[in-house]
Amino acid sequence: MDARSFRFGVSLVEVASSQSAWRAQAREIEDLGYDVLQVPDHLGMPAPFPALVAAADVTSIRLGTYVLNAGVLSPAYLARDVAGTQRLTDGRLELGLGAGYVPAEFAAAGLPFGTPGSRLRKLEEVLTRTRELLAAEADLHPTPIMVAASGDRALALAAREADILSFPINAGFGAGTPEQALGARVERVREAAGQRIGDLELNLFVAGVGARVADIDLSVISAASGKSPEQLADLPGILVGSPRDIADTLLRYREEFGISYISVLQGHMKTFAEVLALLR
Repeated sequence: MDARSFRFGVSLVEVASSQSAWRAQAREIEDLGYDVLQVPDHLGMPAPFPALVAAADVTSIRLGTYVLNAGVLSPAYLARDVAGTQRLTDGRLELGLGAGYVPAEFAAAGLPFGTPGSRLRKLEEVLTRTRELLAAEADLHPTPIMVAASGDRALALAAREADILSFPINAGFGAGTPEQALGARVERVREAAGQRIGDLELNLFVAGVGARVADIDLSVISAASGKSPEQLADLPGILVGSPRDIADTLLRYREEFGISYISVLQGHMKTFAEVLALLR
């Protein structure tokens, strides 16, 4: 199977203070050479679809959600919002979905957090029904769907149904080294995808980039995982080294794992732009 060309995205998590500031951020991402501007779905951050429409007015790159919390979504309303956003952005939207992982956000929506199994079933329901509703819109550009997944059942769902599968930061947790844990997940995806593996784009979410571990603020991930920054530095989603070293690592990830789409957290986009330039 021929290697895909690399694509690079930025996940914008900082709340812009005004329309002009938001558009300036969007233009900066395009000027740095990124292919996709992505926004997350958390309370306290900009609402994803209006933010993407505003960014579309001043950029020509693709736009994505990374990722919507399917646990609090209605397929009918989601399909309406996706269709409207596709039309207002000339078909540049990529729809990213996840099962949700923040209990307080379910509580704010008046919904139970449930179990991993119930959240996964809701994700499958939202994905399947939303895709059906969008397919009925004859004039609409096809909407690629990304699913972020790390557990076995979520990986199997994404392998069967998604256009893009994203490995989040915890995809490096598990048996063996972090790279071995990621490799095992990639193998599960290949087995579940079967013949459609060639149609599935694999994404890696990068939460940290720096020349040294000390240059990267890993406090939030460290507190959540109970692992030290030095332990976290070995995760595939934490890239440490010179731009050339990191570029070589990503070339190897593409060769060994088939990962060709890299999403970088906003705070690291300028540092990573040096790597990006080496991979074009």
